Amino acid sequence: MSPKTTIVLLLQGLSLFSLVLASDPDPVQDFCIPNPTPTTIHPCKDAAEATAGDFVFSGMKTPGNFSETGFASIPVNPATFPGLNTMGMSFVRADFKPGAINPPHFHPRATEIAHVVEGRLYAGFVDSNNKVFARVLEKGEVMVFPRGLMHFQMNVGEVPATIFGSFNSQNPGSQRIPSAVFGSGIDNSLLEKAFGLSSKEIVMMRRKFDPKATVKP
Repeated sequence: MSPKTTIVLLLQGLSLFSLVLASDPDPVQDFCIPNPTPTTIHPCKDAAEATAGDFVFSGMKTPGNFSETGFASIPVNPATFPGLNTMGMSFVRADFKPGAINPPHFHPRATEIAHVVEGRLYAGFVDSNNKVFARVLEKGEVMVFPRGLMHFQMNVGEVPATIFGSFNSQNPGSQRIPSAVFGSGIDNSLLEKAFGLSSKEIVMMRRKFDPKATVKP
């Protein structure tokens, strides 16, 4: 085997190894129904006590509670759907009234696949070179949002829209960009310099994205 071939195979192996590390670990048993205890770790209850109901979730039949902006979401994870525990996946149902948006956000621990069940949505993501990949999705179409990249959706139709999203992590995490920037405790002076905004404008943005925050101009 030539040195060049050896290097190529080594790089391919390292690439595959990094992909394995980038997802949730594989389950080491058929299933693990979490024992209902008040901890962040979900220990398994005895397999003999599992029922068919542990593997069925009925909470996505109808939309969730809509916000003032016309957006509603129902996240589904082991906390609400016990059968997902240790399976390395989770789901979400998102509903949009006409004109409603799911603002720019990202999932630090998962890639998302979104399936348009009803309506038309302008959707896309931005890569690490700040290139946007976006288009209008029709009913029945699917789009993938790579792990850790900022993405968004907006209902561009005249009727409500619905998407079902799936994640390759049982705890994908979610950070909305506006809330992460202006709804957190980042120093005002840094935000002023970063965005070219005045102190009063920063205060206005903080009040919009973190109503509980106490900020002064």
